[in-house]
Amino acid sequence: MKLIIINGPNLNLLGVREPLVYGNQSFEEYLKELKKKFPSVQLEYFQSNVEGEIINQLQEVGFSYDGIILNAGGY
Repeated sequence: MKLIIINGPNLNLLGVREPLVYGNQSFEEYLKELKKKFPSVQLEYFQSNVEGEIINQLQEVGFSYDGIILNAGGY
């Protein structure tokens, strides 16, 4: 199975911004844990603070993945 996780605005600041609210773990660290927990799943990751870039990425990956997990953040 091949999945892509697409994160929206400010999710690049996980682990840095308000760690008492959002935790002190970056998304990259979390992604490593996911890959260990689900070794049979090919996980890829994209993050942007720009809405148009997120839409472009969604259209680029289109139907080449088994699924897309979109965490659109503030959108």
